[in-house]
Amino acid sequence: MGIQSEHQLEARLIEQLTLNGYKNVAISNEADLVANFRDQINHHNYKELQGKPLSDVEFDRLLTRISGKSVFNSSKILREKHNIQRDDGSIVYIELFNSIDWCKNSFQVTQQVTMKAKREVRYDVSILINGLPLVQIELKRRGVDFKEAFHQVERYRREPFSSLFRFIQIFVISNGIDTKYYANSDLPFMFSHTFYWS
Repeated sequence: MGIQSEHQLEARLIEQLTLNGYKNVAISNEADLVANFRDQINHHNYKELQGKPLSDVEFDRLLTRISGKSVFNSSKILREKHNIQRDDGSIVYIELFNSIDWCKNSFQVTQQVTMKAKREVRYDVSILINGLPLVQIELKRRGVDFKEAFHQVERYRREPFSSLFRFIQIFVISNGIDTKYYANSDLPFMFSHTFYWS
């Protein structure tokens, strides 16, 4: 097969995911990511919220409750319901992820999200479930050793994997020929702990 650029590989992946029912959304930065998460959480919890979306204060309460945790604790938070006090004093229970009836979750894909920490980084492809980035995919052009993608993810993990990106559960690395995946963790990774996609 001929040379395939990283951009072409990314475009084909996005196309394949959208053909499989993922909604392609434009998210450029952290503010867009948080706004999309808010929309998705309001939609996912529409019945519990009785059609009344979270106010700014209520949404801030939810963000405060779920943010700034370790990767391990973020994964636990995914499966819990979160009691949030509404502005009128009532309590609602917000679900981030439906693990029992998974098809009731909203699946989205976005690309080239730019985050700023010590330096600016741009993530290739992110899979969002109910607005939370749960799968991060780093791509390298065909023929490049995909250890480069692994090392890139490791650089990102040391610096700006913050905000809602703390919810990432799985990393996928690919060069268009070979694809591997591995679970997110608070511990350092070794390339030997990655697994081939079958």
